[in-house]
Amino acid sequence: MPPKPETYTVTISGVPIEVTKKNVKRLSIRVHSDARVTVSAPRRVSDSRIRAYLETKIDWIQKQRGRFAASRRPTLRDCVSGEVMYVWGEPYTLRVECGAAGLTLADGEAILTAPEDSTAESRREIVNKWYCALLAAEIEKRLPQWETRTGLYCTAWQIRNMTSRWGSCTTNTGRMRFSLRLAEHPKGCLDYVLLHELAHLKVPNHGPEFKALLDSYMPDWREVTKTLNYGT
Repeated sequence: MPPKPETYTVTISGVPIEVTKKNVKRLSIRVHSDARVTVSAPRRVSDSRIRAYLETKIDWIQKQRGRFAASRRPTLRDCVSGEVMYVWGEPYTLRVECGAAGLTLADGEAILTAPEDSTAESRREIVNKWYCALLAAEIEKRLPQWETRTGLYCTAWQIRNMTSRWGSCTTNTGRMRFSLRLAEHPKGCLDYVLLHELAHLKVPNHGPEFKALLDSYMPDWREVTKTLNYGT
């Protein structure tokens, strides 16, 4: 019977890394979407050599963890104090107080006021209305800029609470829809989605011509899609 894998944890630059020695031929690192880092290593490799190798890879590890963190914008579950909400990519700790419906940001907190008998659903509605107003104001400012740059114009747009996509475009009418969740991400992500949907007015598919059009206006759009986890 082969020996059982040997597992232990090593910390490099504040990052805990789970190392498992087993019957493998080479050392490999995996950064998981929940920010965990695991390593598979051959049994013959010494602990000191594994640590030295991880120290050379720590910048890459932290970069990968950062990308996952950026793309992971958890939707508020119950809208209760202590939960975290994101606004333009920045985290805010939610604090719920009794009062007339509203939400304000101050000193790293998102202060949500709601009636004493409010439910999770009604509090979530307050937050979504706030997000909608915030996002609408930014779209009204940024969309005309992209329309002028590209020479492509939408006929109408609306915000929807979409969870499976960031935007959509009906090419034969020029109508566009944008996900409410865009307000949780950095504004550069909104710029990308605006450009993406406008580009569909010229190229309805995601082929080479479409990607070349994106390249001409936003050379780093592929990096932005990693932040959004947005399939192209």
